[in-house]
Amino acid sequence: MFNRFLALPSLLAGLIFSSFTFAQDTAAAPLNYEMAQRAMTAALAEARRNDWNLTIVIADHNGLPVMLHRMDGASERTYEIALAKAKVVTETGLFSGEYGRRLEAGEIEEIEGGIHYAGGVPVMLNGEQIGAITASGAQGTEDEQVSLAGAAAIGN
Repeated sequence: MFNRFLALPSLLAGLIFSSFTFAQDTAAAPLNYEMAQRAMTAALAEARRNDWNLTIVIADHNGLPVMLHRMDGASERTYEIALAKAKVVTETGLFSGEYGRRLEAGEIEEIEGGIHYAGGVPVMLNGEQIGAITASGAQGTEDEQVSLAGAAAIGN
């Protein structure tokens, strides 16, 4: 009788953990530290080449920062803006500027805490989005140029 009481919780726990493992196996390849480091090196090089003092965020597919760099001279506000761009990119799969255009046209819903400025791009690897790279502190097109340089170092 005691074994029957243990059997049901054991069965439920097994189902829960097996489905969790399955979900992890089918997810896109994670954006890891080595990838983020390559991307950051490329993004920083592009920003320095153009004398732009930026905050650059490299986030995983959940929008969580893997790496962040606030360059000397970058405004404090650029940190919040770069994170908000990462949120938009990871939730929509769009460039942050494209999100802004579609939002203004009424084609998509607003993302709470998101921002519509250009400068955030998805990171794609083997056709799947694995994260986002965002920059803030220059003009939107300049931020985007830096983000694209970083994304190219990973595989876009």
